[in-house]
Amino acid sequence: MLLGPRRLPGPRRLLRCAAAAPPARAYRGEAVAAVGSRPDAGSALYQENYERMKALVTKLQEQAEKIRLGGGEKARKLHTSRGKLLPRERIDRLIDPGSPFLEFSQFAGYQLYGNEEVPAGGIITGIGRVSGVECLIVANDATVKGGTYYPITVKKHLRAQEIAMQNHLPCLYLVDSGGANLPRQAEVFPDRDHFGRIFYNQAVMSSQGIPQVKAATGEEVSAEDLGGADLHCRKSGVTDHYALDDNHALHLARKAVRSLNLQKKVGVTIEPSEEPLFPADEIYGIVGDQLKRNFDVKEVIARIVDGSKFDEFKALYGDTLITGFARIFGYPVGIIGNNGVLFSESAKKGTHFIQLCCQRNIPVVFLQNITGFMVGREYEAGGIAKDGAKMVTAVACANVPKITVIIGGSYGAGNYGMCGRAYSPRFLYVWPNARISVMGGEQAATVLATIAKDQKAREGKQLSEADEAALKEPIIRRFEEEGNPYYSSARLWDDGIIDPADTRLVLGLSLSAALNAPTKKTEFGVFRM
Repeated sequence: MLLGPRRLPGPRRLLRCAAAAPPARAYRGEAVAAVGSRPDAGSALYQENYERMKALVTKLQEQAEKIRLGGGEKARKLHTSRGKLLPRERIDRLIDPGSPFLEFSQFAGYQLYGNEEVPAGGIITGIGRVSGVECLIVANDATVKGGTYYPITVKKHLRAQEIAMQNHLPCLYLVDSGGANLPRQAEVFPDRDHFGRIFYNQAVMSSQGIPQVKAATGEEVSAEDLGGADLHCRKSGVTDHYALDDNHALHLARKAVRSLNLQKKVGVTIEPSEEPLFPADEIYGIVGDQLKRNFDVKEVIARIVDGSKFDEFKALYGDTLITGFARIFGYPVGIIGNNGVLFSESAKKGTHFIQLCCQRNIPVVFLQNITGFMVGREYEAGGIAKDGAKMVTAVACANVPKITVIIGGSYGAGNYGMCGRAYSPRFLYVWPNARISVMGGEQAATVLATIAKDQKAREGKQLSEADEAALKEPIIRRFEEEGNPYYSSARLWDDGIIDPADTRLVLGLSLSAALNAPTKKTEFGVFRM
């Protein structure tokens, strides 16, 4: 609904206007207003923010480079001495030359098993273009514990298959695995979402018309006479093609994809892509690493969307939640970003906007930096609980592609309202400054200290300042550790830690992948009024 500030003219004025020359209407032109502004790059605050975020990004890049090496040098030498390509070399030769590879969960298993290192969880997953087709690629890394499956390996493999199913992507498996990790068999074999689920998913995806291509690039079982190519091509009939070596197997896999006869049918309008008006790395100086410092999420949006053009929705209402339409690499998106705590007005605005996106079949991008919904007697009486319920219902039921990026804090019910992991976004990424927990460490420590004080009071005692500090310190330390993005990514609570400057590219690749799947009509549940 559009409402201008002027009163409507009377009938006589309308008649006179009919013959008059139309006035200039530049403000109603086709152009969408750009957002964003030039930061004061010389200010102490900007420089501090930039340096601290840059340090986080440098650490991320250094750790990622170590992980990309896979197993130790001895394991890599043994692998290559057998005439086999390393797993990342296989992926590089499989995908179309010069095309990107969107890797997921590089930090899976990071510091998860004590002194036992499992780089990338022992498996590489991601989306790459093969013979012009976007495919979900799963490649075992035999340099990591012989390619055996740890619990995190299974979880990462299943997450990759979930991405393939949600986005209707063909699956390519580059198999070089020793099977289940036997010392941890109780954690990888018997349960529903353990090793057997991989094969269950393959059957289900095949029934849904999602192609599966498998290239056994290593000694999958043991010796040639037990499970090799000659046996399965000539006698058992298990395999379809005989590959002479890794390169030949990858060539055959590319040929198989080429013959799938798949044509991507994108259900949205696509416009020519435009670069944002502002450099992406300015995000470092705008956001920084101090979550207690506020920043305007529209400045982030300006460095992600095409031409920095953002058609804001309900700009003057519920302004702690920013909503609006834009394009990323030509694809239309609805963007929901946080500029503070969620009030009733913000929640109702978000609900309304999600409904519009679903009606128009437009993907939704969530930029999460949220402490939660507003609390207090006044806000409870004002209906924050039911208004918040409206928003989380809309987020849960929306069938358009949802992509979440945690760009700051992600706390409590705010995580749910902004499409956290439990609300099944197609993809979820985190920045290295992000923090994820039920509440902040200091807040949690204060809550638990208050409980301890009340217990002491009932006993007629007091909690001394020293005892209170001793109680709070380990709680704050634990929340800081468990809210860290590396802790999150190690356990696959997200799909990867990304450089903030790469956000536009990552979103573009994710949107392109998501649009392979037809969007089902959204049926919302009952909104609590």
